[in-house]
Amino acid sequence: MIQTTFPDRAVMAELVAKMLWEIKAVHFNAEKPYKFASGMASPVYIDCRKLLSYPRIRSTVMDFAASVLMRDAGFEQFDCIAGGETAGIPFAALLADRLGLPMIYVRKQPKGHGRNAQIEGHMPEGGRVLVIEDLTTAGGSMFTFIDAVRAAGGVVDHGIALFYYGIFAEAEERFAAGKVKLHHIATWRDVLAVAKAQQLFDEKTLSEVEDFLNAPLAWSGRNGGVTELLKK
Repeated sequence: MIQTTFPDRAVMAELVAKMLWEIKAVHFNAEKPYKFASGMASPVYIDCRKLLSYPRIRSTVMDFAASVLMRDAGFEQFDCIAGGETAGIPFAALLADRLGLPMIYVRKQPKGHGRNAQIEGHMPEGGRVLVIEDLTTAGGSMFTFIDAVRAAGGVVDHGIALFYYGIFAEAEERFAAGKVKLHHIATWRDVLAVAKAQQLFDEKTLSEVEDFLNAPLAWSGRNGGVTELLKK
């Protein structure tokens, strides 16, 4: 069922941040930073896949995603929803159901056998496709899927990430250069605001996280990680 009332954007962001803390999908640890595959050191970690295991939270997040799209993109702007392998696939199915649209999914690479397909499902030639991922950092992985859809004849002017890091200027440049409007619900600053309000951590940890959000690559370098932009 498509929602026709639109909650305030700040309220949606705060509620999603609270949900992520409640289900322990986000973590802060400044003393023992997380190391990502890119080599980046970070005091924050998130696993949006956990949202799928909590039906009430999952349903609310998808209501919010539909609201964001209808408010900021429009009501009749898409012909199908595309989920990126792998985490974006279940969210694409949920959002397609909310919006009453067909769904496809996109592999990171062609299958390698059979039809050697990279896109699974029916995508009409020239169809307006919304690409969805659970989270986006610098936008690289989303553009892997966007480029594949475009190469197959689809039109992609919009993407949505349920969670957006929101700390890399290069990400904004990438989406602008690729002529894609990125929609999202919550960011790390929303998560930090809830952590501060609920006093979930000591001041030192909160300060280190804020330092990271203000200058992530500099923080990474000071803590044994890479100092060049995360490519994902």
